[in-house]
Amino acid sequence: MGESKAHSDEFCQCQGCVGKYTLLRDEENPRLAIFERRLPCCGCGIGWSSFLLGFVCPLIWYFAATLYCCKYYNRDPRERPGLAASAVAALIFAFLAIIALTVTLIICAHK
Repeated sequence: MGESKAHSDEFCQCQGCVGKYTLLRDEENPRLAIFERRLPCCGCGIGWSSFLLGFVCPLIWYFAATLYCCKYYNRDPRERPGLAASAVAALIFAFLAIIALTVTLIICAHK
């Protein structure tokens, strides 16, 4: 009688159930269960939220670029694309700011 009870760790492999149900966790790699949770910042993640908010305050791009350089995405690989986009945006903004500052200084020097 005790052998017929299914343990909570087991799942059904009968012909009627095959293909209907999906195992939610991987027995060989339990770390995959970590990524079933929702990302912070309304589900977008820190990277994409920083990218979007960076258009309002570009300093946020530098914060996200710092997280990218410190490999914050190792905690959750789903953060990597957003953090990379923010790092690229920070580089482009820095480049444009240097050009704008240089042009402004040249114009002021010739007056």
